[in-house]
Amino acid sequence: MRLFGPLYDRALQWARHRHAPRYLALLSASESVIFPVPPDVMLAPMALAKPGSWWRFALLCTVASVLGGLLGYAIGHFALDAIWPWMVKMGWDETFNHIQELFVRHGFWIVFVAAFTPIPYKVFTIASGATGIALLPFVLGSFIGRGIRFFLVAGLIAWGGERLERGLRRYIEILGWAVALLVLLAVAWLELRA
Repeated sequence: MRLFGPLYDRALQWARHRHAPRYLALLSASESVIFPVPPDVMLAPMALAKPGSWWRFALLCTVASVLGGLLGYAIGHFALDAIWPWMVKMGWDETFNHIQELFVRHGFWIVFVAAFTPIPYKVFTIASGATGIALLPFVLGSFIGRGIRFFLVAGLIAWGGERLERGLRRYIEILGWAVALLVLLAVAWLELRA
């Protein structure tokens, strides 16, 4: 069963549509909550088609993604309230409290890594709301991580053209995971020094 191929092809069709900026905003917001395809699949072809507008597309993608992330945060917050009595009954409250402590202590970095890398950002938007990370670090981590990622993708594609887009698509997973690993190693190192 092919799931991601057809979704990817649909996103590429949307990128060529006259309402592509609206679709990009919708895709960016929904990817932060439920949709499995990252907005980069529309952002890159749009930046390639209109290199002079790359920064507007990247900004639109960033803002819509953070707004979608806030919806995910709210879902996580209210869903936890609904299931908390069950978690206590199952004895999972202690484990959750430990995870919550990690989110509170390293929330900005956790959200930043999830926002920048190919790790499913939606999982972390919902988890951030559920664990009670403060809203300001969540928004800052999301805005900086998503902004760097989308401005980097759109800017490089506009600058490098089709050749760079093919290369970036080929190595995006390796680059994203390498950055995530470096940030996680830095957080672990800081934690060990504390």
